[in-house]
Amino acid sequence: MEDFKSLLRKPWFVFAFSFIFIGGLLILVSPNLFEGEIVYAQNGKKYTLEAPLSLAYFVGLGYQESEMEGVVDFYLTRRGYMLAASLLFGFPTLLAYRSFLAKKNK
Repeated sequence: MEDFKSLLRKPWFVFAFSFIFIGGLLILVSPNLFEGEIVYAQNGKKYTLEAPLSLAYFVGLGYQESEMEGVVDFYLTRRGYMLAASLLFGFPTLLAYRSFLAKKNK
């Protein structure tokens, strides 16, 4: 337990650990948080539907093949990318900075 506490004082470890933890939660729990668009093809025409997407969809988890009939493509919008970046990089960066400041003040 002392080894883990000493690792939590290192900002690079805090960043890596929180990045993996938050990324794992976003993929395994599969919440539809991120704004995206789904492109359907039906009778030779393509339709675009705005829908909340999960990061799990991009690694092949969180949906069934029967749900993907007629889907040509799906992607995140600019706001979806920004939310994903802030959750995956911004929050771990803040935690690492906090551990850096705590280490510096001791």
